[in-house]
Formats: sequence, C-alpha cells, structure tokens
Amino acid sequence: MKYQLVFVLLTVLVSSYVTSVSAQETADANRRLDELRTELHHAQDRKAELTIRLEQLNFDLRPENIERHFNGFGSTRPEELRESRRRQLQTEKDRVIAQLEQLQSTCTRLEAEVNTAQANVYQQHATTVAIKTNPNPDRLFFILTRVMVPLAILCAILCAVAFGRLIRNDMRRE
Repeated sequence: MKYQLVFVLLTVLVSSYVTSVSAQETADANRRLDELRTELHHAQDRKAELTIRLEQLNFDLRPENIERHFNGFGSTRPEELRESRRRQLQTEKDRVIAQLEQLQSTCTRLEAEVNTAQANVYQQHATTVAIKTNPNPDRLFFILTRVMVPLAILCAILCAVAFGRLIRNDMRRE
C-alpha cells in the first residue's frame, strides 16, 4: 500500500514536470521576444535622433551658416574661427555617421533575431497545440525515452528495495 502511493506520487510528479517544462520554454521564448522587440525599438529611436542630428549638422556646415554663426563677434581672424567651427562640426558629423552605421548593423541584427524568436514562439505554440489536439508519435516516443525510461528505472529500483525488505522481513519472522 505504501509503495503504491509512492509510485502514484512519482508518476504524477513526472507528468507535471513534462507539462511545466513545455510551458516554461514558451514563457521564456515570449519574454525573449519582448526583450528583443524593446531593444529594437530603442535602437530605432536612437537612430532617428541621430538622423535628425546629422541633418542639423549638414545644415550648420553650410558656409553661409558658419559665417552667420559668428555674426556679432568681433575678431581679427574670422577665417580661423570659421575653419575651427567647420572642423568641430565635421568631427561631430563623422562621429554621428559612425554611430548611425553601428546602429544600422545593430537594427539589422535585432530584426533578424526578432524574426527568429517569432518563429520559435510560433513553433512552440504550434507544437503545444499539436500535442494537445493530435499527439505526434515521434514526440510521444521522445517523451517516453526522456521521461518514462528514467521513471521505469526508478520504479525498478523502488521495487527491488521493496522486494528486498519483504524478503528480509520474512527471514526475520522465521
């Protein structure tokens, strides 16, 4: 009686383990997909900000705008001031362009990862639905080999221990 209860409890625990692993994998995949989408959204926002800044720098780099920047300043060397301003703006423009190129590659990578994660979520959902509605023999075989074989070994060990105790108890009674 005691061993039957242990066997039933082990069977229930193992079957709940199989279900929880599948649900956990789906939740992890959904969480990862959400994280990737958020990261992609932030990268696209940053890319838009840098694009706006690049347009502003291109506007500021026009010769008439550089000259207009120094209107009202009195200087004996206005050419040096204009050249210094142009170099400063060009350096910042080069830095913004490098950041945009890096963000473009990041966005491309993230888009590919989002697509892969979406495919994984879809496959896991489809697999879960397929198992619930129409069990696949290959999937059942996988579950049997992964879960039931260790369970059978555990049961065999428990039976051997129980049988050994029964024999030992019978020998003591005699």
